[in-house]
Amino acid sequence: MALPERLAHAFSTTAFRVAAITVAVYLIFAGLVVGLLLWQTNRVLTNQVLSTLSAEAALLKSEAQSGGRDAVVRAVEARSRADGPGLYFLADAQGNKLAGNLSRLPPEIASMPSGGVFRYTPGAQSDDERLAVAIPVDIGTGEQLIVGRDVDEQRRFTGEMGTIYFLALGFLTLGGLLAGFAVSRIALKRVETINAAARSIMAGDMSRRIAVSGIGDEYDTLAINLNAMLERIEALMGGLREVSDNIAHDLKTPLTRLRNSAEAALRETGERAYREGLEHTIEKADELIKTFNSLLLVARLEAGALDENAELFDAARVVEDVAELYEPVAEERGMSLSYNVDASAVVTGNRQLVVQAVANLIENAIKYSGRPRAGTDSGSAITVDLRDGTDSVVISVADNGPGIAPEDRERVLKRFVRLEKSRTEPGTGLGLSLVQAVARLHGGSVRLEDNKPGLRVVLTLPKRPEDR
Repeated sequence: MALPERLAHAFSTTAFRVAAITVAVYLIFAGLVVGLLLWQTNRVLTNQVLSTLSAEAALLKSEAQSGGRDAVVRAVEARSRADGPGLYFLADAQGNKLAGNLSRLPPEIASMPSGGVFRYTPGAQSDDERLAVAIPVDIGTGEQLIVGRDVDEQRRFTGEMGTIYFLALGFLTLGGLLAGFAVSRIALKRVETINAAARSIMAGDMSRRIAVSGIGDEYDTLAINLNAMLERIEALMGGLREVSDNIAHDLKTPLTRLRNSAEAALRETGERAYREGLEHTIEKADELIKTFNSLLLVARLEAGALDENAELFDAARVVEDVAELYEPVAEERGMSLSYNVDASAVVTGNRQLVVQAVANLIENAIKYSGRPRAGTDSGSAITVDLRDGTDSVVISVADNGPGIAPEDRERVLKRFVRLEKSRTEPGTGLGLSLVQAVARLHGGSVRLEDNKPGLRVVLTLPKRPEDR
């Protein structure tokens, strides 16, 4: 991008517009303050001049009252210095000058009985007109007396102050625009970093992340949130790829078996053969329906809201009921199932989903923890515990079977993941993923630990304030 284009782009950004608007508002208020300062400065100086003139007028009037005309003439002559700021003009009743450093009565003052501003020339050889203010003084003897003061220096001072103020406003304007440009460039650079990462991700690089500067500003917060969203999207897409990889084996194989059973039934003759073929077909169709129902349930849990079906229930009672339900199943496979729960553990959530999650954990433990060892009558021991904490309820299901390797514990929580390569045990690989979805829906977590030997699955359900 060429320099003029970059400049145009920077000036058109929201950051520059915001900075320009801020500078404009600041300048308006600064201009008002400057105007007020100039007005106040001029007012103070004017009041000072008028106070001085009033004081001199009072003194001269006192001189006239005590010493008459001659005293006033002497006082005016004493004050009338050629290079002084004081200006005086004393004339008799016919207008003839008696004393003073003004050559004539200013016509502006003659037409204004209360005094005013006028221009004068300090000397006969000078062409420099200066500004002054004067007031007439009634000394009571018939003479005309004008007392004034040169205010040309004051006028110049006020003008210079105004120039300085307006130059300062100009520098502030320029500085504000430059600052706005710099801010827009910085903001544009950070936004362009995000845009570059977004373009790379849209091009297919899902591993790309937005750089975090470490400053901790709002751009870093935005980058962190976007990176977390990208992590979630990548995880979901990875799960989708994994589902696609496993669906061929987990759904295609039952469909193939279903078709083979139907073909075998067609090859057989007799009512009994047809009946057995239909029974096998229905059994395999039920397994497929169960798989699809589990998929739909997991999808609904990951996208749904808990508050719609939330209720207050005793999690301890739920765990007891599910454990008692599976005790005969465990005994039938030569295993022992025991449970140890607190007296009460009240939580808010979906009771049926928690029942399903606990049932999945116990069913997995029975299915994969192993049968009785050769030469012994003792099989695997399964333990179900529930502990009621201050902030959460912790449910754990432990066995002493082969367990799961640490590197596989995160992966096994995903959909369609089955560590049994031969897949001789019935199942869909959705049991633990459903438990994970239930925990996430309730704001909890699932953790897989080593039971030494065996596996311990810990389901944590947080309590709401009303549960405590």
